[in-house]
Amino acid sequence: MSKINTDAVEPSTGTSLVLGASGDTVSIPAGATIANSGTATGFGLAEADQWRLTANYTSTNGDITANLERNDTTGFSLLGTGMTESSGIFSFPSTGHWLVTSTMFITSASGDHLGVEARFTVDYSTGPTWTLQGSQNVGTGITLQTSATYIVDVTDTAECKIKFTTQSVNTGSGILGSTTVNQSWWTFAKLGDT
Repeated sequence: MSKINTDAVEPSTGTSLVLGASGDTVSIPAGATIANSGTATGFGLAEADQWRLTANYTSTNGDITANLERNDTTGFSLLGTGMTESSGIFSFPSTGHWLVTSTMFITSASGDHLGVEARFTVDYSTGPTWTLQGSQNVGTGITLQTSATYIVDVTDTAECKIKFTTQSVNTGSGILGSTTVNQSWWTFAKLGDT
């Protein structure tokens, strides 16, 4: 392998320095660091979004389909295109590996074990087959905030969807929601391409 030693590389024309052509892979050796002394693009997360439950959920068991909104509290800022939601089914704006965090403020009545499940499908138009990603359950007679994190591989934005459903919602139990602050909410962040 040939090696060039130099202190600086400058473009011959214009203001941009291009390493390789479009579609090429530029390898950085293990242990090497990249320093940025100016403004760089294309680094970090490309998508980050947050949705919340706007009212207390005390309905019978089933999908959470209403009282959902994107966080609009001062300080929140949508990064990228963001998720879309229809009757509780969330659609991803682009393919890739997505981190989904569910944070629920649950009150469970005596004798109840209320829980929230995350379900993901890869065959929405022909199925869908909803696969359980995990659940958040609280013990009987408890009020607490619980959180769960999932990573899903969205290979097709038309077919890959996620929804949240409840189990064991009895009288006196429920999920707390608010339209002004996050009490029960979901965070979606794209970690990288598929």
